[in-house]
Amino acid sequence: MISIEERNDISPKCPFCKTELHKVLSQVISGFLGKRYIYYCPNCQSVLGVSHRKGFWMG
Repeated sequence: MISIEERNDISPKCPFCKTELHKVLSQVISGFLGKRYIYYCPNCQSVLGVSHRKGFWMG
């Protein structure tokens, strides 16, 4: 079993530019059936991830 340890004394690094991330930028991608969010590094603008689609009934 893998344990989870919460840490607030370190910051994650961008996997592309290796800069410590103190904030992550996001942008809404809207469509007919819902919206998604795209998250990216504020330093190199590389995409870090995209949220799952939320339907119009979920907000």
